[in-house]
Amino acid sequence: MSRFVFAFALLIGLSSCSKPVYLFTSFHEPATEGLRLLYSHDGYHWTDLNRTYLKPEIGTQKVMRDPSVAQGKDGTFHLVWTSSWKGDKGFGYASSNDLIHWTQQQFIPVMEHEPTTVNVWAPELFYDDEADQFVLIWASTIPNRFERGIEEETNNHRMYYTITKDFQTFAPTKLFLDPKFSVIDAVIVKRKPADYVLVLKDNTRPERNIKVAFGHSAIGPYTNVSAPFTKKFTEGPSVANVGKDWLIYFDSYQDKKYGAVKTQDFKTFTDVSAQTSVPEGHKHGTIFKVKKRVLTGLLKE
Repeated sequence: MSRFVFAFALLIGLSSCSKPVYLFTSFHEPATEGLRLLYSHDGYHWTDLNRTYLKPEIGTQKVMRDPSVAQGKDGTFHLVWTSSWKGDKGFGYASSNDLIHWTQQQFIPVMEHEPTTVNVWAPELFYDDEADQFVLIWASTIPNRFERGIEEETNNHRMYYTITKDFQTFAPTKLFLDPKFSVIDAVIVKRKPADYVLVLKDNTRPERNIKVAFGHSAIGPYTNVSAPFTKKFTEGPSVANVGKDWLIYFDSYQDKKYGAVKTQDFKTFTDVSAQTSVPEGHKHGTIFKVKKRVLTGLLKE
C-alpha cells in the first residue's frame, strides 16, 4: 500500500471514529426492569444493547417509564423518568458520566404545590445551550382547572415546566402549554437560535395523534399548532437530526410497532417507517447523540 493510500485510509478511519452515535433511551413493559438503550450509526436502524442500566427504586410504583436523557456542557448525562402512573407529584432523577454508573436516585416533587394533581407523566429534558440551563417539561392533570372535550377530568392534561442549572435548585413550576386540548408527550427541538419546534401528542379522544407547534424560545410560548401528521393511536414522539432531515419516531401503539416520518421544515412530512428498524418491545424514550467512546464503553459492559 502506498503512503498516499495508507494516509487516505487512516483519514477515513479517523473520520468514521469521530462521527457521533445516536442513542435512544427505552424501557420494556411493565416498566419495572429499568433503563434500556438502543444505538444507531445512521439514525434509521437501531440495535438494542439488550440489558438494563438503572433499576427504578423510587416513586409509588417504582417503575421507569418514558426515560429522557440530556447532556450538559460538562459532559454529564442527566436522566428523568415517570415513576408512577398516578399518585406521584414528581418524577425520578439520576445522573451519570458514562450511562453505566449512576448517582443515587432522587425524587423531584415538581407538582407538590398542587394537591389535587393526578399524575406526572413523561418528563422531558432539554438542555438550553444559550442560557446554560435545563428545561424540564411534563404532562399533569389538575381536575377542573381547564376546559375539556369528552375527556374525563382525570385525563385532561396540560404541559408544565421548571428550569434548573444544577438539579438541586429548581425554578417554581409554571404552565408550559395550554393548547385548549389535552396534551402529553411533548419534545422541544431547536432548529437555530430563536427558532424552536414543539412536537406533541394531542391526547383528546377524537385525535390521539402527533402535531407540532412553533416558538421563539425553549420555554415558548408555542403557537400555531399544526394538523396531525400521524394517524390516530400514536404517541411518544422522539426526534433525531440526521443530516438535513429531522426524523420523528412515534409509538403506533394500536399496531404494536414504531413508525417514523422525516421532515426538513416541520410542515411537510414523509412516512419513512419502512426504511427504519426498531427492536420489538421498545417503548417511549428520547434520542440523543454521543461520542463513539461512550458507545464503546456500553458495549464492553
